[in-house]
Amino acid sequence: MILEAKNITKEFPGVMALDNVECTFKKGSIHAIIGENGAGKSTLIKCLTNVYQPNDGTITIDGKDVSTNPQLFNKIAYVPQELDLFEEMTVMENLFMPFERSGFSGLINNQELKRTARPILEKYKIDVKPEQLVSSLSISQKQLLQIARAMIQKDYEIILLDEPTTSLTSKDTEHLFEIIKELAKNGKSVVFISHKLDEIMQISDDILVLRDGKVSNYDAVEKVNHDWIITSMTGRSIDNEQVYISRKTSEDLLFKCTNLAGVGFSNVNLELFKGEILGLYGLVGSGRSETMQALLGSKPIVQGHAEIEEKPMSSSVKENIKNGFVYIPEERKQQAIFENLSVRENASLAYLDDIIDKRQVNSKKEVVEINKIIAEYNVKTPSYDQKIKFLSGGNQQKVIIGRAMNTKPKILVLDEPTKGIDIGTKNEIYQMMKELAESGVGIILISSELDELIKCSNRIVTFYDGKTISSFNHGVSKEKIISSILGREENENINK
Repeated sequence: MILEAKNITKEFPGVMALDNVECTFKKGSIHAIIGENGAGKSTLIKCLTNVYQPNDGTITIDGKDVSTNPQLFNKIAYVPQELDLFEEMTVMENLFMPFERSGFSGLINNQELKRTARPILEKYKIDVKPEQLVSSLSISQKQLLQIARAMIQKDYEIILLDEPTTSLTSKDTEHLFEIIKELAKNGKSVVFISHKLDEIMQISDDILVLRDGKVSNYDAVEKVNHDWIITSMTGRSIDNEQVYISRKTSEDLLFKCTNLAGVGFSNVNLELFKGEILGLYGLVGSGRSETMQALLGSKPIVQGHAEIEEKPMSSSVKENIKNGFVYIPEERKQQAIFENLSVRENASLAYLDDIIDKRQVNSKKEVVEINKIIAEYNVKTPSYDQKIKFLSGGNQQKVIIGRAMNTKPKILVLDEPTKGIDIGTKNEIYQMMKELAESGVGIILISSELDELIKCSNRIVTFYDGKTISSFNHGVSKEKIISSILGREENENINK
């Protein structure tokens, strides 16, 4: 065994994050770890990478105890779930940092960095120049860069990949899987953490399931199925065939944009009706998020017209939010939360005007509002004063949605709302969207998961090359939708 953990226990104030967890990882194997948000996956990974020290238990690498040999952690390469890059540094600088673990020493020569970076970028199919700033890359390219950076480190024997495919296209994911299989074939131990059951079944040799900080189940992937995984994760069965489309759509037009153009999109035409869930589907970079960000007012619109209830939208973010247009971004950590503030403080940002008396926050009113959000959105937290960074991704998302709803939006845009979220919490968020839509809110759902869009959307509009291509009602075949995002579908072109 290259890596072994025995009786790992980790406790935080009021929370038993890990309770006597045991796991072993062999050379040449691909090991999956899965569990609901809050099951202990991230805490276990942080213990295995020396970010946290367990309260009890032992970790051995190559049969040696890391507590007396901490340098052994250098044998582990780690790709975190959230992007962790230096935006204003170049691709090649990010790729080789820390330089000593990438084989560089002394003064760093930019020409040498560039020359060394090119074949690596080619291998990982990152189509950018080594000297480009990371801030100019797409989210998918950044994710691939982060993966490549971990995999070129010297002397690693184990690589931990935490939700590595959440921002990748299907093509990029296939390529990543080829690389992972090659690593295992060459004797590396790969630990793959994902909420995507199909990916786990496709890539892994065995699977460890965590629930409530304990090992719930463990077996070879060839011996298990989806139902086994879901029941092991949640303690209950989940109906994968259930749909969450709104049953209370109306003919009242809530939002419309025509011939909209800006950076990353052009000739975009959309309509949204009261009580409707409208899905937006397309490849990464197809213009979906860019359009919504421009409508919010955070990016310029250079052409076209947009209106809410027949009133023109503003170029001001503040005015658009005031008029009922709220956008929840894809990147929770960087764009939606203040991770060192509490749950209460993160939530109250949306209703400060309602709780400020004589230029001071009225604590009683604030507590009433946050308790409503915790109750209505089933947020699991030991206290509203817990720092939000210690909540699971799913519970962070619930706080963000609750905060957004406190602004009383007419239109709520959810950009990849279940990214990095387990199947049980996903269904909670789907039900939440359905209830919000049926209360009269118009929902725009951006997702890279077609099954998610089919499960939740009354209509799906496809994007290709920055343009809206087709509009499909609920019940259309997957094949037709996929043909549309590849530029092959012309029959229902909504831009004609």
